[in-house]
Amino acid sequence: MTRVLHVSQPVDGGVGGYVAAAAADQAARGWDVIVATPQPGAHPGVSHVRWNATRSPGPATLGEARALGRLIHLTDPDVIHLHSAKAGLAGRLVIRGVRPTIFQPHGWSWLACRGVMTRVSAAWERMAAGWATALVCVGEGEVELAHEQGVVGNLVVIRNGVDLRRYHPAQSHERLLARAGLGLPPHAPLAVCVGRLTEQKGQDLLLRAWPRVRAACPAATLALVGDGDLQEELRAAAPPGVRFAGPAADVRPWYVAADVVVLPSRWEGLPLIALEAMACGRPVVATAIPGLSEVLTPSPAAPVPPGALVPPGDVAALAEAVADRLRDPAAAEAEGQAAAVRATHFDARLTFARLAELTSRLALVPEVVAVQERARAGQ
Repeated sequence: MTRVLHVSQPVDGGVGGYVAAAAADQAARGWDVIVATPQPGAHPGVSHVRWNATRSPGPATLGEARALGRLIHLTDPDVIHLHSAKAGLAGRLVIRGVRPTIFQPHGWSWLACRGVMTRVSAAWERMAAGWATALVCVGEGEVELAHEQGVVGNLVVIRNGVDLRRYHPAQSHERLLARAGLGLPPHAPLAVCVGRLTEQKGQDLLLRAWPRVRAACPAATLALVGDGDLQEELRAAAPPGVRFAGPAADVRPWYVAADVVVLPSRWEGLPLIALEAMACGRPVVATAIPGLSEVLTPSPAAPVPPGALVPPGDVAALAEAVADRLRDPAAAEAEGQAAAVRATHFDARLTFARLAELTSRLALVPEVVAVQERARAGQ
C-alpha cells in the first residue's frame, strides 16, 4: 500500500482545499494517506498529525523543520508531498532529496516578497529545486515564472481542477433561493469577490474601483467573502455599497447569487476560485497575471469570452469591466455560459488522476526513482 504524507501550513483557502481534495482522492484509491498541518482538518479516511508552523519564515523555521523531520521519521512515507512555501522550505531543508519528494508551490514564494527578499527567495528556490524529486506546477504560468527566475528542476504541470459535480451552473430559481438565503435583494446588481483578505488577493484595488462602479451602477453591491490580515484595514477604507460577508463554509451560494465574480489578485498560481465561479456559470473579471490569464484567455474558436482580463493595478479598467457586466445582465449571462463550457477543461478528476500517477511512479522504487528524477532535473 502506498503511504503518502501531505504537509501544508495553510489549512484553508485554495491550498487547504486542494490538500483536502487530493488526500481524499488518494484515500479513496486505498492508499495510506497522512496530512500534517498546524490544525486538524476534516479529511475522511485520512490520518492527521499536527505540525506546528507559522506562515512566514523566521527564527522558528529551523525548529519547524526539525519537528517535520521527526514526523517524517515516525510516519515513514513512501512519498512526501510538500504544499506551498513554508512546507517547501522546512521539508526540503530536512529531506534534501533522500526520500521521494514532491514540492508544489501553489504560487512561487518570491511573488509575496518585496525588495531584497525577492532575490533571496528566488535564490532559495533555485538551490532547493534539486531537493525535490518533482516540482508540481498548477499551470503553465507557474512554469514560465520558474524559467524567468532560473529555477531548474523536474517541473511537472498538473493543472488545478474544479469539482464539476459540486460546482455547476444554476437555474434562475436557484439564484433567487441563494440570494434569499444570503439576505440579498432578488434582483440588485451584485459583484462577489471570494478569497482571503490579503495583499495578494487585491481587495484594496477593488475597493478603490468601487466608487466608479457605483457611479455607473448606483444600486450595485459588492460582497467580500472571506477574512484575513487586512480585514480591519479594508473595512476602514470601504466605500458605500460594500458588504463584508466573512468566511463561508460553502461558497457556491455566493457564486450562484453573483452577476459577476471579481479576482483583482496581484499574483496567483491557478486559482480555484476562478474555476469554481466559471463552473457555476458566472463571468469572471480578473487581473491579467499568470494563472488567471491561463484560465480566462478565450479560445480562438469561442465566440464569447468567459469574462474579462484587466491590467494589474489598473483601477479604472477594473471598474469599467465590472460595471459593464452589472449594467448588461444579458451579456454577462452569455459570458457565464461560455465560462461554464471553459471550466469543463479543468476537471478535478483529471487533476487528481495525474497527481496519483506521478505519486505512484515516485513510490514504486523510491531509491531508484529518486536518483533518476534528480538526474533528469540536472539535465
